[in-house]
Amino acid sequence: MIQDLGELTGPVLIFGGPYSNAEATLAIKEEARRLSIPPDHIICTGDVVAYCANPDETTTIIREWKIPVVMGNCEESVANQAPDCGCGFTEGSSCSLLSVGWYAFANQQISATNRQWMQTLPSAIDFSLHGINFRTVHGSPRQINEFVFKSTPTAIKNDQLIATEKDVIIGGHCGLPFGESLPQGYWLNAGVIGMPANDGTTQCWYLVLTPDQSSICAEWHRLAYPYRKTQTAMRQCLLTESYYDALSSGLWPSLDVLPAYEKSQQGYPLQLEPMTIKKR
Repeated sequence: MIQDLGELTGPVLIFGGPYSNAEATLAIKEEARRLSIPPDHIICTGDVVAYCANPDETTTIIREWKIPVVMGNCEESVANQAPDCGCGFTEGSSCSLLSVGWYAFANQQISATNRQWMQTLPSAIDFSLHGINFRTVHGSPRQINEFVFKSTPTAIKNDQLIATEKDVIIGGHCGLPFGESLPQGYWLNAGVIGMPANDGTTQCWYLVLTPDQSSICAEWHRLAYPYRKTQTAMRQCLLTESYYDALSSGLWPSLDVLPAYEKSQQGYPLQLEPMTIKKR
């Protein structure tokens, strides 16, 4: 199912991966209020639940906020009570082994109301801004858990963009923000708010699209939040392995899913320049 929001006006805020991090979710909600961006102009790219300690609370915050949300692989799995998170990790890899604990916890904690809500989420969200057409997905237009990174070949991204017949794809899933100009349009990733971007900082990321007279400015912003409160909640739930430390170190516990370029960037604070989006 694809949800179509139609033509939007004014700024649009995009974020991904709340990851059961209630404190970060409250922080992005406060950012939206500060920026005067209403809920119908805010999109979450999915994975509301994952590594942290408050899957049900985080889901409730997002659901009651009434913002459009793309179904992430974690929502798909929890909604269907699947045996694993469906993240696309290689079997036996560190990421796969680490997922066993947090997924079982999240799946157990989710209320029937929130599980039912997850079942209703769309696989993609379309909207237009300034006559430019966007498709928002979780992994990619062809697969919910496909990892698409900055270093993913341009030809792959461009072919998928052409297939959507849109001007811009906004993806999630990979956890790292980036923007790329393609031969036929653009591929953007807002980043995630529930876990640092493996760049050695405690801050997370979101994206704001602001229309100008003849273009759109895509601008990435860091999000600070009281991460030690999130760690306290994780410690109380005995979720103290690896991802607990990542909240304060800013470094991911496993690099299994990362291509060589992204691995080489671990610990280097990200710097993302604004991009100008124009109709091609």
